[in-house]
This record gives sequence, C-alpha cells and structure tokens, in this order.
Amino acid sequence: MQFGIIGSGSWATALAKILTDNKVHINWWIRNEAIRKHLQTRHHNPNYISSVYFDNTLFNVSCDVSKIINDSEFIIIGVPSAYIVDTLKNLPKNIFEGKKIISAVKGILPEENLLLNDYLNNNFQVNINDYFTIMGPCHAEEVAAEKLSYLTFSGINETITKQIAANFKTDYLNTVINNDVYGVQYAAILKNIYALGAGIAHGLEYGDNFLSVFIANCADEMAGFLHKVGIKHIEVGVHENDENSSSKKIANYAASVYLGDLLVTCYSLFSRNRTFGNMIGKGYSVNAAKLELNMVAEGYNACKCMYIINKEVNAEMPIAEMIYKILWTNVKAKNGFKLIEDSLV
Repeated sequence: MQFGIIGSGSWATALAKILTDNKVHINWWIRNEAIRKHLQTRHHNPNYISSVYFDNTLFNVSCDVSKIINDSEFIIIGVPSAYIVDTLKNLPKNIFEGKKIISAVKGILPEENLLLNDYLNNNFQVNINDYFTIMGPCHAEEVAAEKLSYLTFSGINETITKQIAANFKTDYLNTVINNDVYGVQYAAILKNIYALGAGIAHGLEYGDNFLSVFIANCADEMAGFLHKVGIKHIEVGVHENDENSSSKKIANYAASVYLGDLLVTCYSLFSRNRTFGNMIGKGYSVNAAKLELNMVAEGYNACKCMYIINKEVNAEMPIAEMIYKILWTNVKAKNGFKLIEDSLV
C-alpha cells in the first residue's frame, strides 16, 4: 500500500510519524520549499512537532501535489478545511481515479458548507466507497511523545478500512474501525465548536463544576443533531451484537471517536480550539486571537457552517448557535454565556 500525505501541519506530520515508525514508505506533499528542504536534510518539520526525527529513506517529499497523488494509491488529506479548495482546485478532474481517499480533516469546507467527501464527489467524482476517514481522539503532540492514543478509521468497505488501519497500529497507537463515515465527520466538526465554548467559559472564569455541566449538555446537543441527520450509534449503553468478537463492543455514541474526542478537545491544553476560545473569553477580538494562535482553529469557521446547515436540519442547538453568535455577530461572550446558563440541565 503506497500512501501519500497532503499537508505538513501538526496532524499531517503526526500521521507521517506513525506510518514511518511502521516502516511504511510515504509520498509527502509539502507546500513550502524551505520546509521540504529542511525535512529532507535535517529530518524534522521545523514548524510542527519538531521533536520528531524522520528517516528520510522512508519518504519522498515534493511541492508538486499532482506528483504525490499520481505516485500514491492511498491519499491522506491533512490540510485544514479552510485551505482544501485552494489546494485542490487546479487539479485535473480525474486525478483521483483509482485512488482511495483518507480524510484526516476535522472540519467542514467553509466556502461550500460541505464535508470533504461531498466536495470530492461533486468536483472529482470520488465515490463514497473509495473514501475513508481518520478521527481521534488523538493530539499530534501526544503522538510525538508516543503516549497511548486511539484512532478510529471509518469506511463503507470494511476490508479496506481494516487494511488501512493496520498500517497505523503501533505500540503507542490502537486502532478502531467503524462504517459511520458521515457521523464521525459531523462529530469531529461539532466537538471543535463545543471546545471553543469550553475555552470561552474558562476565559470567563467559570469553574470545573460549570464546565462539566456545559460539556454534558454539549454531548446531548451533538447527539440530537446526529440523530436528526440520520446517524446511528447514538444510544449510550446500547450495543449491537458483534458476532466476530466476544469481548470488543460495537461502538456507540459513548465511544472514543464521538464522546471521547469531545471530552479531550474541551479539556486538553493541547486543543487549539479551547485555546482560541479561552482568548475570546478573556476579551481578545477574533482577529487578535487568530494572530496570537498562529494556527487554524477549525471550530471558528465550522460554527458558521453548522449554523447555516442546521437551518435545514432544524436540530435544537442553543449552545452551538450562541458560540456562532459570539464569534460572528459580536455578541459579548459574557452576555452569551448568561443565556447559555439558562439552557443547561
């Protein structure tokens, strides 16, 4: 299996580490020529998780995205959602023919309010059967430190999903598979929005007691949205029978890729969305927080996209809606959270 990685941020770099730790050769697209040269000669990414040392006999690096795609069978897209259209827009419409696409994107494309698979289908005729996802909970920094983490791989084709996941199994990383391609993507988008809210609450000096109630209500709100769009796996404590295993449960909404990722993104100091929200709660403007963070907080664009999407879905989402209003319509964070307080149970 020949893997190609599109992206050179922290998450793409972490995935490159996992694969090369397993002696899997990769083709790696690096947008910036200086970073490409640094990786080739100094064996680490100078900008993201720079402590990771790469064996450069295990990768080909290029600034030509077409070459990386053409030379690879499995294409991992690890570019932040806001930059995907710009990265892919000039490619031939048939470039992904015969390829398997693996999304490592934890956001929604803001230009079109689309999940990556829907964008690829509309613009490159990528079939859902050739599309797979990698989702957490798994911070790049903990991958770099080789702290035990879990990744969930989703795909309609169970056999290929298992084959992909096998290449990522290491002593410090366990793999889980499911077939909930849409559900895991929406959960990843929503957890980033709620992590912004958790950060805002911290910046406003709410305590742990409030935060626990806030996150519990976010989990319920997320489950309600997933239910409205037809996603399964939302009944906590209820598991379907798995005839192939006597010990491992079939994942439900309480599993790592749904509730687990929500919890870690809301609580972890590694969470850029929580950090971004914390600055908003402390009084930073959105533009000032963007400059200070110097990384993409996926939840910022996502909260506007989900606000628009939910006008059609019509799920009850007072928390996500208020986070959107705080970040996009100049509602004061303190005033917005006073209103959130009244909606919590």
